[in-house]
Amino acid sequence: MCIVAIAWQLFDELPLVLLSNRDEFLQRPTEPLHQWSDQPIYAGRDKQSGGTWLGIHQYASPAQSAEYYEQNGRWAAVLNFRDGVQASSDERSRGALVTEFLTGTLSPMDFARQIDLQDYAGFNLIIGDAAQAVIVNNRGHAPTPLYSGLHVISNGQPEDIWFKTERLRGRLRQEVLPLIAEDSSPTYWQEAAFNVLSDSTKAPEDKLPITGVAFEVEQMLSSVYIEPVAFGDTETSKPTYGTRTQSILTLRKERDTGANYTANIISREFDNHNHSH
Repeated sequence: MCIVAIAWQLFDELPLVLLSNRDEFLQRPTEPLHQWSDQPIYAGRDKQSGGTWLGIHQYASPAQSAEYYEQNGRWAAVLNFRDGVQASSDERSRGALVTEFLTGTLSPMDFARQIDLQDYAGFNLIIGDAAQAVIVNNRGHAPTPLYSGLHVISNGQPEDIWFKTERLRGRLRQEVLPLIAEDSSPTYWQEAAFNVLSDSTKAPEDKLPITGVAFEVEQMLSSVYIEPVAFGDTETSKPTYGTRTQSILTLRKERDTGANYTANIISREFDNHNHSH
């Protein structure tokens, strides 16, 4: 996953609105959004390593009908960190960080503090529940609670100002957040959110970050939505990489119960890349 936007504690009925694009190699085997049978997780799944990039805790209760699920408000997302350092074969999958938090009981801050950072390739991890959200990475950013506001994070430091993060931030403020403030019903604003996530405008040359990868690659990756590109394949022009999944994750406060929250994810999958924007 390559970009995440989080509106945290901005709306009473929706304390969390998380938007994400997952960018990945097209040949990496992936299962779309579903209820996992082996763990209390609702998420897409990376079939190569068994983890996920974005998910919520959700448990299918055997005592109830098949349609009944129990939740505890836990949610998590992970992004890779782009600094030109290649992942080594002995490092753990970053997706395991998401699954371990979702299936655990530690608070977001306690979980973030106990991660053995050197076990993983570079990552940005955002974890939370209804009460607290925390971001941490293994590139020098200590576990830090998110303040109320709009946070946009990509593959650099959380405070980095990249063209794609600022473009997404600006469009969310203008086109999506006002709609949620007006009416938090999903049908009212989610189409606008998906539209913003589909922005394929690339950065001008003078706005590209310096992350240790080639200029051509940096520009290729500089848009919010990455159209299918021949990345790492110089022999053919066949697309090998791009945005594969767009997701919206929300926590909604239930009016009748007051303190309880319902987590929800909706996703759009682009594995075949036979669509146009």
